[in-house]
Amino acid sequence: MNVYLKGLGAIGPGFANWAELGNLLASSEIPSFGVVPHPQGIILPGTERRRASPTIKLALDVALQAIQVSGLDADKVALVFASSNGDTDTIHHICETLATLERFVSPTRFHNSVHNAAAGYWSIASRSMQPSTSLCAGSGTFSAALLEGATQCISEEVPVLISVFDTAFPDPLYDITPAHKAFGVAMVLDENPGNAIAQFSIELSQEEPDTLSGWETVRTDASAARVLPLLATIAKGKGTVVLEYLEDLGLKVSVTS
Repeated sequence: MNVYLKGLGAIGPGFANWAELGNLLASSEIPSFGVVPHPQGIILPGTERRRASPTIKLALDVALQAIQVSGLDADKVALVFASSNGDTDTIHHICETLATLERFVSPTRFHNSVHNAAAGYWSIASRSMQPSTSLCAGSGTFSAALLEGATQCISEEVPVLISVFDTAFPDPLYDITPAHKAFGVAMVLDENPGNAIAQFSIELSQEEPDTLSGWETVRTDASAARVLPLLATIAKGKGTVVLEYLEDLGLKVSVTS
């Protein structure tokens, strides 16, 4: 499959957007992996922003970055939102509540807990009536989202926004679940080459997934961060990488400018 990359967004330890991360990856500079920028959910109206969790705000902030870079209208692109952990704070609070005698879960907590909540918030904020898909595939979540987005882009002849995001669980789940630092990445894919950042050629592969020297503590932390070898290739202009997908099957992506 061949698709074109039109927009990119990224938030994670040591960087607040794709421009910052791209410069680090292109220069081979290793950041301190310090504090992750606090997501704001700035696309949301005030009422929805107050209801949204940090996980949802992260998903929406990287999606907005990618849309702004692409120059496309937010209500004209199909959606693929994906996360390995889901809305961690909400799941934590629901588990705490269910352990009490009352077991009263607030309606806001409940509607944030479903896996397509982030896509729903984006649709509300962007006034999009385009189709949306919400995915989870463990450590292969980014690859599953990229494969789904590229397939939709080609088969439906529509631009597709993919947003992949993970946040940490509070204790006690923190120690036994992945993603101890928040990481989010978003891409806008299109079959039209105009104003493209890069071209992707995507295929399944049985080759071993690529690593990224100096970034392995981040890459292996969150499922969304498995994208880092691909982002490094984009930053450098061209190359081929294999990303984690299934246990014995990877996703090979060749990048050209």
